[in-house]
Amino acid sequence: MAWAALERYWWGEGEIKFYLDGDEEWPTLCGTGTEDYFGGAWCFYEKENGIPVEVSYSTPYLGYPYYSKSDTTLKEKFGEDSVPMHGLYRWHLPDPIHFESDLRVTIQQIGLSSVAYWYQMEPHADFPILLPVHRRWPR
Repeated sequence: MAWAALERYWWGEGEIKFYLDGDEEWPTLCGTGTEDYFGGAWCFYEKENGIPVEVSYSTPYLGYPYYSKSDTTLKEKFGEDSVPMHGLYRWHLPDPIHFESDLRVTIQQIGLSSVAYWYQMEPHADFPILLPVHRRWPR
């Protein structure tokens, strides 16, 4: 998940919810926070000289490999300053999320983008047509 934090300090705590096979109001699975879901427990930092410093990490199935407060893509126009950006991943190989007919995953935050992979057996029904790009923007 690529996450551009829209707040300066703590950006976690977003509940991750898995709605399975017809769940509507209540999810089958509900996490306790973004940091827990991606294996960070109590944040992703260590103290250096008494000051918290973000620390990235990678394991085979989950990790936090990217953190930056500097964006050099438009450096000549805006300098290097940026909102904090995070890259996190979790592969559900040792703990798959089983479902029969439908799956919806939500996260309680804004200002992020993500990708999900699933493996599907053939044959299958045609996928629905995606909304136009301007209708898919979160804000």
